[in-house]
Amino acid sequence: MKSVLITGAAGFLGSHLCDRFIAEDFRVIGMDNLITGDLKNIEHLFSHEQFSFYNHDVSTFVHVPGELDYILHFASPASPIDYLKIPIQTLKVGSLGTHNLLGLARAKKARILVASTSEVYGNPMVHPQTEEYWGNVNPVGPRGVYDEAKRFQEAITMAYHRIHDLETRIVRIFNTYGPRMRLNDGRVLPAFIGQALRGEDLTIFGDGSQTRSFCYVDDLIEGIYRLLMSDCPYPVNIGNPDEISIKDFAEEIIKLTGTDQKVVHKDLPEGDPEKRRPDITKAKELLDWEPKVSRSEGLKITYDYFKGLSKDDLYKKEHKSFDAFFR
Repeated sequence: MKSVLITGAAGFLGSHLCDRFIAEDFRVIGMDNLITGDLKNIEHLFSHEQFSFYNHDVSTFVHVPGELDYILHFASPASPIDYLKIPIQTLKVGSLGTHNLLGLARAKKARILVASTSEVYGNPMVHPQTEEYWGNVNPVGPRGVYDEAKRFQEAITMAYHRIHDLETRIVRIFNTYGPRMRLNDGRVLPAFIGQALRGEDLTIFGDGSQTRSFCYVDDLIEGIYRLLMSDCPYPVNIGNPDEISIKDFAEEIIKLTGTDQKVVHKDLPEGDPEKRRPDITKAKELLDWEPKVSRSEGLKITYDYFKGLSKDDLYKKEHKSFDAFFR
């Protein structure tokens, strides 16, 4: 039986990856320090004989006993509300954490896939964004702690590939949504749905002309799995190229939820990218992958999930783990 270590296992994407690899008959080792992750996302796996979990910060030394075939590094704050509040921890997990896991992969002779992001492109001057584009990033702006952590992560991963001949994979993830997202994590989709469910006006930052491209989580997980099993060591965009403006997206959410909320505008945060759309030519050619789930279908599933949350979750303003972390 093949074994895989998944860091950030209790997070949105990490928990879905745990499910996928259990379904593929892997022995799954989940690891998370629970700063932004939630055990609720993986509690259904605790009784599974092929699943084990370690509450651990990968920015410190990482040890996993026994053989290890694959590592998926998904431990990182991923939303602005998180990385703006814990910027140093965000930088550490992207640098020290990645270094530790690359060292573990080398020691175990394991293949490692690291989760990068479309944020490496910054506020792009090229549209749509191809993997060859080097980006337009402000390293000293508030978003730089996340953007530069991911850019360093890619650089050290490629260094390990070139110097140590390590089997590496890099996925550049574009906006993804689906069940298990935190409702109040600051990202546009859960923010809109949460406001609609609470009867609040929907908040748009800026004039709403900025665009995003939303990929349903099942499609993303399929792309990640195919990339891991491929022979491509270089970054590959995984996302849905179906682009929409934030203003039009707000109208879609209002129609989906059947609410009559107004749209209100606030100042655009510093460094907020104007455009986001992946060029997925490489994913199509190298992985035979493209998204299958339409936005209307994925939004309905996601909305039904959020409707089932408790009132405590609906009105919670920030993640509980922050309080424990700073205590």
